[in-house]
Amino acid sequence: MTPTTVLTIAGSDSGGGAGIQADLKVFAALGAYGTSVLTAVTAQNTRGVDAVLPLPPRTVADQLGSVLADFTVRAVKTGMLGAPAIADVVADAAKDGRLPHLVVDPVLVATSGHALGVVAAVERLLPYAKVATPNCAEAAAITGRPVSTVEEMVAAAEALAAGGPEHVVVTGGDLDADGEAVDVLHGGGVTTLLRAPRVRTRHNHGTGCSFSAAVAVRLALGEPVPAAVATAKEYVTRALTGARDWELGAGHGPLDHFGWSA
Repeated sequence: MTPTTVLTIAGSDSGGGAGIQADLKVFAALGAYGTSVLTAVTAQNTRGVDAVLPLPPRTVADQLGSVLADFTVRAVKTGMLGAPAIADVVADAAKDGRLPHLVVDPVLVATSGHALGVVAAVERLLPYAKVATPNCAEAAAITGRPVSTVEEMVAAAEALAAGGPEHVVVTGGDLDADGEAVDVLHGGGVTTLLRAPRVRTRHNHGTGCSFSAAVAVRLALGEPVPAAVATAKEYVTRALTGARDWELGAGHGPLDHFGWSA
């Protein structure tokens, strides 16, 4: 049996909890073969981001060309792009139909608060996204309106979907809705609320990366968007639960991607 190939286009996290490293872990955990295009190198750990070095757009284009020339990629997810020029490289490939089942995770700020991207870069990709997965802060930055309640999440998802993506998931992991983690999925004129018990843990670094990577895998395997999003939410909830009592690092630690603590 040949595994299904999925591609991540994102930055490197030297602490291994987010970015390219987290995406590849999720791909493997969910049964896909992971390929990668690196957009930036970061110096970071669970306590924060110490430095960011974006790669030249030409280098990003070369990596992307190499992967797409040799692998049959079934789905693609983007994370940290950093600069509009890098987003242009990715958007050109998407416009040419070379990035199937594109999942755009609009990484703008790290869990520690360090800026990792700009809105203009994300906006270049949204028209080509099958699914966009902003968290509340990212949705607020892109729409220019507050997103701090479930009702505002619904409004933001609808507004973002009107701008191009087939489906938008505004993730509510940072919003405590009566002890629940509520995500809002909007697509095809239909809005769905996905609820799960909130997992109380400091090990939440890379949650957004992991969620979008899981969505990409499920799309690559042929699931429709609503099912892929629901499966991804279940996966991340298990990963948060598994890492709840870990002692990895002094800050926001990583998730249990492989079910070590199950």
